[in-house]
Amino acid sequence: MSIPELSSGTPHRLGAHHDGAGVNFAIFSAHASKIELCLYSSDGKRETARIALPERTGPVWHGYLEGLPVGTLYGYRAHGTYAPEYGHRFNPNKLLLDPYTREIFGDWINDPATLGYDETSSAVDLSFDTRDSAPFVPKSVVSDPTLFEGMKNGRHIKTNKDLIYEAHPKGASQTNLDVPQAVRGTYEGLASDAMLDHLQSLGVQAIELLPIHSFVDDKFLVDRGLRNYWGYNSIGFFAPEPRYFGQDGLKGFQDMVRRFHDAGIEVILDVVYNHTAEGDQRGPTLSMRGLDNASYYRLTAGQPRYYVNDTGCGNTLNVSHPYVLRMVLDSLRFWVECMGIDGFRFDLATTLGRENQGFDPNGGFFDALRQDPVLSQVRMIAEPWDIGPGGYRLGEFPHEFSEWNDSYRDTVRRYWRGDAHSAQELGARLLGSADKFDRTGRRSDASVNFLASHDGFTLADTTRYENRHNEANTENNRDGHGSNYSDNGGVEGETDDEAVRTIRTKRQRNMLATLFLSQGTPMLLAGDEFGNSQQGNNNAYCQDNDTGWLNWDHADLELQAFVASLSVFRQKHINVRQSRFLHGKIRPQDAKADVIWTDFLGEALEWRDPGLANFCLTLRSSAEAPSFEADGDAVFIVFNRADEEGHVILPEAPAGQHWVRAIDTDQQDQGSFSQVETDNAIVAAQSVVAFVLQSIGQGT
Repeated sequence: MSIPELSSGTPHRLGAHHDGAGVNFAIFSAHASKIELCLYSSDGKRETARIALPERTGPVWHGYLEGLPVGTLYGYRAHGTYAPEYGHRFNPNKLLLDPYTREIFGDWINDPATLGYDETSSAVDLSFDTRDSAPFVPKSVVSDPTLFEGMKNGRHIKTNKDLIYEAHPKGASQTNLDVPQAVRGTYEGLASDAMLDHLQSLGVQAIELLPIHSFVDDKFLVDRGLRNYWGYNSIGFFAPEPRYFGQDGLKGFQDMVRRFHDAGIEVILDVVYNHTAEGDQRGPTLSMRGLDNASYYRLTAGQPRYYVNDTGCGNTLNVSHPYVLRMVLDSLRFWVECMGIDGFRFDLATTLGRENQGFDPNGGFFDALRQDPVLSQVRMIAEPWDIGPGGYRLGEFPHEFSEWNDSYRDTVRRYWRGDAHSAQELGARLLGSADKFDRTGRRSDASVNFLASHDGFTLADTTRYENRHNEANTENNRDGHGSNYSDNGGVEGETDDEAVRTIRTKRQRNMLATLFLSQGTPMLLAGDEFGNSQQGNNNAYCQDNDTGWLNWDHADLELQAFVASLSVFRQKHINVRQSRFLHGKIRPQDAKADVIWTDFLGEALEWRDPGLANFCLTLRSSAEAPSFEADGDAVFIVFNRADEEGHVILPEAPAGQHWVRAIDTDQQDQGSFSQVETDNAIVAAQSVVAFVLQSIGQGT
C-alpha cells in the first residue's frame, strides 16, 4: 500500500473539496487524538492508502493531497478514548462516512461489524469491537465541483398561500403507467411529463418531498424483511439518497428540480436534523458517533453512556454545539445554493429549538436561520412537536416559519364525523387558526392546513376504516396513531355496497372543500386527490410496496377533477386565501364586517350549542388590509352536516349583482351549475356549498 504525503491544507471549509489540482480534507472532532484518511479503489472494496491528517486547527483536522482526482472514494478512522460511560466511543476499526460528503458510493450492509462494541459480550456497548466495518459501509466520494455550479439560481420565492403537495420521491410515480418505465420511482420519474401534467392540473405550486438525504434501513426492519420506506433515518445531510437515482445519478436529481421550476413548482425538502441513523447506545457506528460522540449528540446528564431521546429514534443531534449547528446550516445552504431547493420542512422541529432550559423560539438554531442571508429568504415549515417534555409547540415558532397544523386535521375529521363541539372548533380552523398563530406579526398562511399526511390514514382511509390495520408492519398492530377521528360509513374496509361507497366519496369531497375554503396554506397528501388507500395502514413507514406506493390504477378521476375545480376556485377568489387574520372588524370602504357567522335563517349564530352542526360564513377582504389590497369580492359558504337538506337565506347582494353557486359537494361535476340563486337556496344534506357574487347578465 502506497502512502502519499499530505500537506497541511486549510481548516476553513469542511468536507472534501477538489480545487483542480488536488483535494483539501477537513473534518471536525474536538475529542479525537488522531484522524486517519482512508482511500479506496474505484469499486470500494480495497483500501489503497491510510494517512493521518497532518494538521489540527482548533477542533478541525485537515490536510491537502495533491493530484488526487475527482471521484476518489474515501472514509475516516478516528482514534481516541473508548469510554462510553464518559460519552466517548472512538473506535478506529470502524470506517466513518464524512458528514459533509455530497455523494455516497455503495450500500449499507446490516452486519455486526458496524457496531462499535461486541454484541456477544456481557458488557454490551461497554465492550470494544475489533472487526473492520469497511466491507459493510458505503464510501464517501470526492465530488466534481462543477456538478453544483448550475443550480445557484433557484426560484426561492417565499410565498405561503399556495397549494403544497406532499409526496414520496419513489412511491408517487412507481406505479404510474404514464411515466416511462425506466424512470418510475426515481427523481426523474417524479418530474416526468405525466407527473408534471398531473400536478399542474391540480394547481400545485410547491411539492414537498419526504426525506431525500441519504439514509439507512434500520436493523430491526432488515431483520424482518422490511425497509425504511419514508426515509426518516438520515446519515448524510449533503448527499441525495441513491436509491432514487435513475441512469443519470446525481444529475437526475438536479434535472428534477429544474423541471419543477420550469413548471412553476417550488421544491421543498422534508429534512431530519433532529437525530441520525446511528440510534441509541446499541446502534451502529457509521459516522458522527465515531468522529466525536460527545459533541454531535445530546447525552444524558450524569449518565453520558446514554442518549437524550426527545425524538423517539434513539438519539438527538446536539444542534446547540457550534460545529454541529454549522454542519446543519452548511447543509441547508448547500441544498439552496447548489441544488436549487426552495424551502424546508423541519421534522420534529421542537427538538431543534431545545436549549438547556427547554424549547426556546429565540434559541441558537432559530437565530442562526433568521440572520442567515441565504436561508432567511427561503420557505421554512416546522413540524411543531417532538416527544420530549413540553414538546407540543403549535403556534410558538418564530414568525418566519409556517407550521403543520394537526389541530386543523383533527378538527375537520371530527366535524364531519359528527362529534359534539367540533363546529365551534372548526370555526377557528377555517379562519387560519388565529387562536394559535395571531401573534408577533404572523400571517394566517403560517397555518399549514392538511387533512392527511404521510403519517396516519390517507383521506380515503379516514372514510373507510375506524381502526388501524398495520399488521404488515410486524409489530402486532401496536404502532401508528390510535386516535384517527375516522368513520367507516358502517363497514370496515373495502365494500361493494354502493350506498356506503357514496357516503365515503361525499365525505372526502366535504373535507377537501373544507380544506380549499380555509384561510391558511393548504397541503394535499399525494393520492388524496384520487382516493388513494393504504388498506388501513396508518403507519406505512416500512411499506416499500403496493401499500406505500400510490395506486394509479384505481384512481377516482371524478374526485380528481373535483379537486382541480376546488383549486381553480381558490386561486380565483382571494378572500379564501388572505394573509391577514379575520376578526369580524368593520371595513372602512363599505362598513361591512370582514367575516360574518350566521345560521341558515341569516341570524346570528348560537355558538353555545354543543350539537351545532350547520352554519354559514361570509368572507370579505380583511378590514386590516391596506387600500391597495382592497377587494370587492365576497364568498358565502354554507356547511350542512345534518342528514336533511337545508333552506338557506342568502345575504343581500349588492345592486347589479346576484349570488351564484360555485362549489357544491353534493355534485361530482362542478361545471354543471346554471341556476342563479335569489333570496334563498337549498343545500343538500351532508354538503358544503360556496356562493360567489356575479354581475347580473354575466354568463354562469
